[in-house]
Amino acid sequence: MSAFPAPRTLLAGFAFSLTLLTAPAFAADTRQQAPAVDTHAQTYTEDEMVVEAGKVFGSTAKGMADAIHSVFKKYGEPNAFIKGEEASGAFVLGLRYGVGTLNMKSGGSQKVYWQGPSAGWDFGGNAVKVFTLIYNLPNGDKIYQRFPGVEGSAYLVAGVGINYQQRENIILAPMRAGAGLRLGASVGYLKYTKSREWLPF
Repeated sequence: MSAFPAPRTLLAGFAFSLTLLTAPAFAADTRQQAPAVDTHAQTYTEDEMVVEAGKVFGSTAKGMADAIHSVFKKYGEPNAFIKGEEASGAFVLGLRYGVGTLNMKSGGSQKVYWQGPSAGWDFGGNAVKVFTLIYNLPNGDKIYQRFPGVEGSAYLVAGVGINYQQRENIILAPMRAGAGLRLGASVGYLKYTKSREWLPF
């Protein structure tokens, strides 16, 4: 009787060992393959926002497109926006009231109101349409709070007034165009609410 295994037995054992060694490697390679993430499914593209702004502003859409481009260049793609209108007035101290619809890329829309004071070298009155790009909004309810204006962040681009508001990492970029547009050196805040509040504080 031979002390060594038969050739066939040796070959079978070698094949079984090779399978054990290579199977985990193939499994690891499979686990590393992740599906591609479509970032546009989570945020709005610039073209989408230009189209939406065109529905609001009509004849001033060209200037609004330039304004939107400037915001995209600064912050990238937003995940929500507001279409609305507002009235305001100021003589050093001012008040602003608005109403609009919040739309989120993740789905859903809801009514939103805003009101707030402003202070600074700002005079006049206006009734304007407003288009606001919103960044890092986790859900619709997070819009209902006060958003301070970012000091020194008021710009006029192609006849459209832009200013920035921020609370924590949520950034709002309201853009306004209309008769009597004011763009003073005012610093204040806007309080966004579920219903109209006449006291702006």
